[in-house]
Amino acid sequence: MKQQRLSTCLDLFLHYLIAERRLARNTALAYGSDLRFFLDFLDRYRLEQPAAITTEHIRAFFRQCHEHEIGSRSNARRLAALRCFFAFLDREKWLTANPVLDIDPPKIGHSLPKALSIAEVEQLLELPEKRTPLILRDYAMLHLMYATGLRVSELVRLPVQACNMTSCHLRVLGKGNKERLVPFGEVARERIDDYLDRGRPQLVKKKSCPFLFLNNRGGAMTRNRFWQIINGIAIHAGTKHRISPHVLRHSFATHLLAGGADLRAVQMMLGHADISTTQIYTKIETARLKSIHQRFHPRG
Repeated sequence: MKQQRLSTCLDLFLHYLIAERRLARNTALAYGSDLRFFLDFLDRYRLEQPAAITTEHIRAFFRQCHEHEIGSRSNARRLAALRCFFAFLDREKWLTANPVLDIDPPKIGHSLPKALSIAEVEQLLELPEKRTPLILRDYAMLHLMYATGLRVSELVRLPVQACNMTSCHLRVLGKGNKERLVPFGEVARERIDDYLDRGRPQLVKKKSCPFLFLNNRGGAMTRNRFWQIINGIAIHAGTKHRISPHVLRHSFATHLLAGGADLRAVQMMLGHADISTTQIYTKIETARLKSIHQRFHPRG
């Protein structure tokens, strides 16, 4: 059994995720981040080859995570990354035994995703009087995200050609390179039209960029930049809660289901592979109704 250094194994594993498993680059990077955290922990043991890692090393790693108050969801994600990594090492015959098989997953509490009220969304989406190219871009992105429920990674990498302004739908390439069609409404179309007419032409530089939403240098937007933008708009709008792009995605799904939308239709628009992932939003509406009952019913 020819051994490889751990750092080399990790590089080969990440290449395998992208080239063979065809995972999205961001997903592979997330695996890499968690696994590098684990390899940094192993430095104290001076282990260089995967066959030297034992179950006790992994248990010690999760004990440290617990001491550092790492949440159960983060630990569950790290364990999933380790299981995938060691399955790859086992397949390549770089292990004598798989040390992660006897590790139990942490118990996770089922917290509901946060969603804004319709009034809060209306407050957030209200376009200011000053309408620079960047402001037109920012509000077009906000409106489109709430209208479609796109993931932020899908929004910032959306090509111009993927947006059909006549039929008002997007052709979205989601997780696992799966394509789906997502409709959007008239208000979002107006915001995109404004951006395409008076915003994007001012942002385009000498080097053309295929994506719909451009940064101030004419290049592709980043997820982190959009996160900063949405927080700035939320502060300016005076919203009570801290807002992330994912909150708009949650709000999209929650408001559709509260309005009577079919669960499977919402699943298709969100790009969920499993309908059980979408069903979490039905629990949000149930929790909201229960809260109303407890507040207003005399025997609540």
